Amino acid sequence: MWPALPQYNYIFAIGTLFALLDAYNNGANDVANAWATSVSSRSISYRQAMLFGLIFEVVGAVTVGSRTAETIKNGIIPPDAFGTNAGVQMLAFTCALVAASSWVMWCTKHSTHVSSTYSLISSVAGVGVAVVGASKVQWGWNGGKGLGAIFAGLGLAPLISGGFAGIIFMLIKVVVHMRKRPVPWAVWTSPIFFFIVGTILTLSIVYKGSPSLGLAGKPAYWLAGVILGSGAALSLLSAIFFLPYVHTIVIKKDHTLEWWEFIKGPLLFNRPYPEGVEQAKVRNYAVVQEDEDDKSARSPESLKEGDTASNPDEKHLVVSEVKQKTYQQLLAEGDAKHKAALCKKRGPIGWAMRTLRDNPMGPGEMYEVSNIKIFLTRLPAMVVVALMYGFYYDIHTAQSGVHGTPDGKRMERVYSHATKYPNEVEHLYSFVQILTACTASFAHGANDIGNSVGPWAVIYGAWTTGDVLISKAPVPEWQLGVLALAISAGLITYGYNIMKVMGNKITYHSPSRGTSMELGAAITVLLFSQFSLPVSTSMCITGATVGVGLCNGTTKAVNWNRITLLLIGWILTIPIAGTLAGVLMGLFINAPHFLT
Repeated sequence: MWPALPQYNYIFAIGTLFALLDAYNNGANDVANAWATSVSSRSISYRQAMLFGLIFEVVGAVTVGSRTAETIKNGIIPPDAFGTNAGVQMLAFTCALVAASSWVMWCTKHSTHVSSTYSLISSVAGVGVAVVGASKVQWGWNGGKGLGAIFAGLGLAPLISGGFAGIIFMLIKVVVHMRKRPVPWAVWTSPIFFFIVGTILTLSIVYKGSPSLGLAGKPAYWLAGVILGSGAALSLLSAIFFLPYVHTIVIKKDHTLEWWEFIKGPLLFNRPYPEGVEQAKVRNYAVVQEDEDDKSARSPESLKEGDTASNPDEKHLVVSEVKQKTYQQLLAEGDAKHKAALCKKRGPIGWAMRTLRDNPMGPGEMYEVSNIKIFLTRLPAMVVVALMYGFYYDIHTAQSGVHGTPDGKRMERVYSHATKYPNEVEHLYSFVQILTACTASFAHGANDIGNSVGPWAVIYGAWTTGDVLISKAPVPEWQLGVLALAISAGLITYGYNIMKVMGNKITYHSPSRGTSMELGAAITVLLFSQFSLPVSTSMCITGATVGVGLCNGTTKAVNWNRITLLLIGWILTIPIAGTLAGVLMGLFINAPHFLT
């Protein structure tokens, strides 16, 4: 369709570029935080998180994402504030996207976790002040769509999410963890937790409802029947197939069982107990898994215990060497080891890392002919590394901290205050957590897609129609889909940069804990989305993480240093993003120009 305002094609192009960048940063920052719980708990790998994130972000955005997009689009700056000047409206929301995406991009680069939701909201408010004055900005509640209602989530969302997550985890503790024989309790009660997860998952699809599905007009009893019926159906399926399968793994400790044999269902109960097997074949879900062959990487505290050095002189030498190294040296050594390991791998990543290693930039300035040739040789490898580096990043080692550093010691203290539960029990909840992670990703796609698509929809609507966008204008589904893909790209290629400072960096994680965290966050996000209130998924999962961490019975089980840094980042986002957007808009709209 030919645009009604072709003279502003450049504004639309710039707005589209920064809408994609904002969505990319959303994936690298917010989505990475949401999936950090599952990856930290070792229920899924980072690569699996990439795949599930791609699927459920797109589904959540396309099916139920338009409702929250309406809030950011029309709830902060009223459409009539721009009069009939669609070009100014295009410019305003373009500046908002430029400011929000630039701030979040800088924070992501420096592994600073902030809220992309509140960055965008603050930017829209900033351009509103620059264009129409502070009086036109909806500072109050405004029927649940103004800044007052939105920023109320800054304090309420983490508290509500933490409460939900804490209640769910305490339920698991009472029913399973506190029993003398927790493994059988975990097995036989698993259908109950599948019912809970199935109900919440269906709730996110049915009760929240996509406008295109026409569910809003259905009677309450019909919705309740579908929601509870779906949860009961999942619970029944788990009792028929999942329960016998995990019973054979963790109670019978049968190492010969193949994954596909779950289809045998109750027939697995007739499978004989293997002889001479003492441990179940399950993953070790411990956060800190030390390499016995690499004793030089141990902390000075562990060396003092006398289990790593063959004699006192050797022990004293190793401790002295660790203490003499600076924090930067220890980080550099860890990074060098990681890159050396990547150089040994086959495939594109190995080729790219070897190319960068064997072709270092020479002395002198970048513009010298020799360095230009080297740069052109390195460029394809740099692109491959940028796209694939996250596939091979060691998230768990980065979260637990470098041994011998203040951060490493702090994490050791935090982990020491968390109870470690049997791997057999945690293994069962790893299956449940996959469902909760997908629920959280669906909820994020439904809620946070409004961050980027709201302003982009304004720009696109004004550009194609030539009119100031009316309040009832729908958000095109193709825009939801495109930005959902951009969000997934951010998670896949750069999410590790935020994921490494979340998850286990806040408190000790395990599948049962992670399941509670993700359920608590998903319930909170869906609750806010039901009332068309954009809420930061990152704040919800962070609040849920702290809530579960406090269930250990002590505040020492939470890394309050990281929480403090998170709070500072969240608070600074509001004035910085808002001021940056307001200044940009003020400069552009009031810039001197030649008279014609």
